[in-house]
Amino acid sequence: MPAGARAIGIANIAANGTVLDAWFPAVSLIDDAPVPSTRRVSANELSPRLLHLVGMDRDRNVEVVPVCTEIADLDAPPIDAFDVYLRLHLLSHRKVKPLEINMTGALDHLEPVVWTNKGPCRPDDFEFVRTHLRARGTIHVYGIERLPRMVDYVVPTGVTITEAERVRLGAYLAEGTTVVREGYVSFNAGSLGPARIEGTLSSSVVVGAHTTLERGSALMATRTGNLSRAPMHIGANCYFHPTASINGISLGNNCNIGAGVILEPHTPIFDPSTGNDFPAENIAGSDNVSIQNEPYSSIPVLRWRI
Repeated sequence: MPAGARAIGIANIAANGTVLDAWFPAVSLIDDAPVPSTRRVSANELSPRLLHLVGMDRDRNVEVVPVCTEIADLDAPPIDAFDVYLRLHLLSHRKVKPLEINMTGALDHLEPVVWTNKGPCRPDDFEFVRTHLRARGTIHVYGIERLPRMVDYVVPTGVTITEAERVRLGAYLAEGTTVVREGYVSFNAGSLGPARIEGTLSSSVVVGAHTTLERGSALMATRTGNLSRAPMHIGANCYFHPTASINGISLGNNCNIGAGVILEPHTPIFDPSTGNDFPAENIAGSDNVSIQNEPYSSIPVLRWRI
């Protein structure tokens, strides 16, 4: 994989200098970026479609700026908000896979933003801004958080997303993936092949092809810091029944986790083939695992699938 990336796009910058977002309609992997940087670009570097978007939006108190962002080394942590947004676009455009690039501290570079149908706004002065925006029609506030909806920036081919709010920019959805209304996919997470997601994928969680998460199920990577999580991999052809939850344990292929089973690294599970119980972390990375709640056992029961 090339070492770096480059893209030209449009950024919304608040009056106090806060980078609210950056949209990169086309992104490229490169090998020739000497240093990471972001610069304003001239009009002759922009397509006519982008050029007419540039200017001052006085109603939002935001300047819409054309920028060119370059990342010299995707293995190095992001250095600023522009860098983070380019990495998020690389993921959602499927230029790189989740956990392939360094996203350490990504959210630390982003500020909470009021996401609206008129564009991103600062929370601190939003009630003042709202008055001006009402002159432009009805205002819809989608949320107040660091990450926007993916579909407002990238629409991947071959996927179904029932509810736009449920997929963050930076999600990687392979062709054939369905995210239904109750599903959720965070950034630097997603599916490597066709999958059905009716549960939750936290950041840093990747599932293989033909894996299904039923309603209420959750795959949660372990937090390593305030806003970061450790990598967590789930293999292909796995099935997570309703309300099943795996926290911080990777699994291999062909695994089946029963309804209501909640596994953390130190959760005891029982293996009837040996008569012993042991912590769930001992099966990390294993293929052909089936874990169910069974009537005779007070702890989840492990059975190996043939």
